[in-house]
This record gives sequence, C-alpha cells and structure tokens, in this order.
Amino acid sequence: MMFLRTMKKLTALVITSLFLINMVAAQARVTRARISFQIKNLGINTNGVIGTMQANIQFDPAALNTSTIEASADVKSINTDNDTRDDHLRSDEFFDAARFPKITMRSVSFRHKSGNNYVGQFNVTMKDKTKAFDVPFTYIVNGNTGSFKGSFKLNRLDFGVGSSSLVLSNDVTVTIEVDVTK
Repeated sequence: MMFLRTMKKLTALVITSLFLINMVAAQARVTRARISFQIKNLGINTNGVIGTMQANIQFDPAALNTSTIEASADVKSINTDNDTRDDHLRSDEFFDAARFPKITMRSVSFRHKSGNNYVGQFNVTMKDKTKAFDVPFTYIVNGNTGSFKGSFKLNRLDFGVGSSSLVLSNDVTVTIEVDVTK
C-alpha cells in the first residue's frame, strides 16, 4: 500500500514537472521586432532597418543552458529611406539578396551578468560566412511580455558586404529589439 502511494506521488510529481518544463520551454511568440543598423557614410551616420524577421525564441533566465534563440532577417526588406541606396544594398555588390536572401543569428550560449543584463554568444551568418559575436542584451519581463534589447558591432568586410572604401565605414552597429509573449 505504501509503495502505491509513493508511486502515485512520484507520478504526480513527474507529470507536474513535465508540465512546468513544457511551459518554461514553450516557444515565445514574437509580437514586435525591430532590427536597425547604423554606418558612417561620408562621415555622416546613415541609419536603416531590416523590416522582416522570423524567430524561434525559447529563453528562460532560470535555464540559460537550455535556452535558444534562432532568428532570420529578410535582406530584401532593408530600408534606409532611400530607394536607390536600398536597391544598391540588395545588389550583388553588397548583400546579394538574390543569392543570399537571409541573415541568420543562432545562439550558442547565454550567461547572466547582473539584474536584467545578459550576454549571448551568437553565430551570425551573412552571404554564407559565419562569425561568432558576444551580444550584450537586456531581458525584461512585464506580465506575459518579455522584451529583449541588444546591440553589437560587426565589420561588414568580414562577410563580404561591399568592398574597402574611403567613404564608407567598415564598422556597422546593429541593434535588435524584440517583444515576445508566452
């Protein structure tokens, strides 16, 4: 009899644990995403956005070892408020959107810094070239909404985006803001 009671309790505990793990690991639904970038052109900051992003986010601050973030951005959705420049950026001289339509980011690991501050190591792939980046970000929960905001710098030449130039900087600052609900 004691054995049956213990087994029932153990079974209930396992079922409850699996339910909670499933709730924590459930994919978050992206409700807002903004990818912006800034580069100096002729010494003047030039800004733009990548308007279309898809993501699979399974982030849990209490389980960083099992958390994952995978995202892809549509190169054709680049917008700098200048159609001629946007078409040039999509051309084979820069992003070659016809051959390489997506920019991807895949998490490798996460670590907690302090408070709402984290650092994620991500593999970023553009034009079939992949490079690892440490991306510092904040993650703030408000009710059922989680908000991510992070920023990092990359060298566009590392990905074969454009060529050396006296007027266009090699360094690009990328800022990513994403809101999710669970």
